[in-house]
Amino acid sequence: MQTWDTDVVVAGAGPAGLMLAAELRLAGARVIVLEQQDRATAESRGMGFTARTLEVFDQRGLLPRFGELSRSPGGHFGSVPVDFAVGDGRHASVTGVSQARTVAVLGEWAAELGADIRRGHRVTGFTDTGDGVEVRAEAPDEEVRLTAPYLVGCDGGRSAVRRAAGFDFPGTDATAELLLADVRDLALPPKWSGERRPGGMLLAAPLGDGMTRVVVSEHGRAPRQRTEPVSFEEVAEAWKRVSGDDISAATPLWVSSFGDAARQATEYRRGRVLLAGDSAHVHLPASGQGMNVSIQDAVNLGWKLGAVVTGRMSEALLDTYHAERHPVGAALLRNTRAQAVLFLGGPEMQPLREVLTDVFRGEEAARMLAGLVSGLEIRYDVGPGSHPLLGRRLPDVPLVLDDGEKTSSTRLLHPARGVLLSLGADPQPARTARKWAPHVDVHSAHLADTSPAGETVDADAVLVRPDGYVAWVAGSGDLHTALRRNFGEPIE
Repeated sequence: MQTWDTDVVVAGAGPAGLMLAAELRLAGARVIVLEQQDRATAESRGMGFTARTLEVFDQRGLLPRFGELSRSPGGHFGSVPVDFAVGDGRHASVTGVSQARTVAVLGEWAAELGADIRRGHRVTGFTDTGDGVEVRAEAPDEEVRLTAPYLVGCDGGRSAVRRAAGFDFPGTDATAELLLADVRDLALPPKWSGERRPGGMLLAAPLGDGMTRVVVSEHGRAPRQRTEPVSFEEVAEAWKRVSGDDISAATPLWVSSFGDAARQATEYRRGRVLLAGDSAHVHLPASGQGMNVSIQDAVNLGWKLGAVVTGRMSEALLDTYHAERHPVGAALLRNTRAQAVLFLGGPEMQPLREVLTDVFRGEEAARMLAGLVSGLEIRYDVGPGSHPLLGRRLPDVPLVLDDGEKTSSTRLLHPARGVLLSLGADPQPARTARKWAPHVDVHSAHLADTSPAGETVDADAVLVRPDGYVAWVAGSGDLHTALRRNFGEPIE
């Protein structure tokens, strides 16, 4: 019998890798995270959370770790203004939380749960043996070899795991290059937000604590094949060419560049190797979706892979990871490519921007775009039935349990187990689900009230997966089938 060093090796300790590691630990799986950087980076491409990521963090009790959060009703789609707080305000995002802060919080949480996070370890190769993987990594003064049933690449857009495993990664190359710098002591006050000049596009946004992020793109300037990192001198020179203003006296804290390449792996799993986050999809970082979709990839995969490696479920459950998340990634590329046309296009795009500005003022259009960017409109195919809750995330509603305890549907998901929530008089769903303990928690309760956002659960009973999505609703399909599909065989 094979003795594994761990159950899962995760390559990459970014938001996706750390979220996945924590979810695996909650599922009872052992996990080792290999990260080539020897310390957590202070660099932050992502600057906040979409509404769905806020819900994901809330269902694990993580939000207090981030401190006070402020929702931003404003937003844009390819620089065209959109009211993301349309209607009940649920679609509004949170800004001002750096990706570095997110990595720090997730890393601390994963470590508390028992994840083995090894920094300064660069994955150099692996072998898929058919029943597991042998992973090779370089660490200071040593070579490391690990064995595990599965390897997950969460190592970014240039993923070494994706390349070594031979995943197809089709799409389009970058047509533009955007230069970025986080600076202090900027002489000019931040007054641009996607402002266009004849020569290009400018953006300056305050980051707090005296820092400002500046981004500049020049029309007609092809992306460079860089062998060295971009310098702040390049950023300042490009800024001056486009705006006429000199920002060279500012103090650079971080300088980088990015483009509008759009690529997606054709499959998210090949044998014993899976991909999540930027390893599976790259795109223009528009509307803050990249890190958020990556975190949601990890939450979808974590409970499934955890159930497989701990022997509760067959590998067939992993097929649902690709089936559910690949369409989300495809939609992500589609909307960010559309935004790139609006955001990076020259004066010829201005009439379209003006027309769309008027269109997006309409509540229906704003709600559609807000749902697209926020992730709140995601609905998975979880089996037969037409109930509006099927395949969607369970709304956050206040509950009173039968013993009188006050709680909420979101709080019931903190342990990352399945939940059978019985809200009606029929005791049979609860009796049935108790055969799947301890993988499914059974709660009988009644709604205390509608949620602050006006949401409710219009059903007598619902079965909820560990990731918060509804797998069965009373009156839609067979409960036994849904339990077996998601949680294996009953424990008699």
